[in-house]
Amino acid sequence: MKPLSRPMFIAVAAIFAMVMIATRFHHFGDALHLPDASMALFFLGGIYLRKHLAFLGFVVLSVLVDWYSIRYAGVSDFCITIAYSFMPLAYAVLWYAGRLLAPRYDGSLASHVTVFAGLLVSATLSYAVSNGAFYWLGGRYTDPNMVQYVQRFAQWAPLFVRAAAGYVLVAQAIQALVFRFAPRAGDGRAARA
Repeated sequence: MKPLSRPMFIAVAAIFAMVMIATRFHHFGDALHLPDASMALFFLGGIYLRKHLAFLGFVVLSVLVDWYSIRYAGVSDFCITIAYSFMPLAYAVLWYAGRLLAPRYDGSLASHVTVFAGLLVSATLSYAVSNGAFYWLGGRYTDPNMVQYVQRFAQWAPLFVRAAAGYVLVAQAIQALVFRFAPRAGDGRAARA
């Protein structure tokens, strides 16, 4: 996939920021809200936005949303420990996996499958970083041990990976429609994927 034009980059970044704010604000909340899209957005950001500075901007945005949620919206600070400092690394796993896959994402079915498989692997690794840091370094468990960690990982990882996968599938469907119906550069006809 070719890099986005400047206006398209700004539009996509703005949409991603709005989705992050809309879903992350409630990621500690009840089931009436959409799941947190942050993992998917970092992965998709690597595909579409790619720039290191954009990555840093989204890390800052995620921290600001969390800060606001805790400070002004009454969200619990239970997850905010020294382990929170590992979140940029967890997000980097997603962003740079997406960035690695971006040149191979050409709209073909094979490229959609490759990107989706890359999301599953990188989301699992990202969750292992964030959850592992929280479990082992967060100080919330009195007697951390590998058996308990594996049980908790097996319980919670699928929920986070599934949420990210759902958002990425929606993004892939939108991209497939765009590839199918958007005019090709230079010929004015509808693109055929």
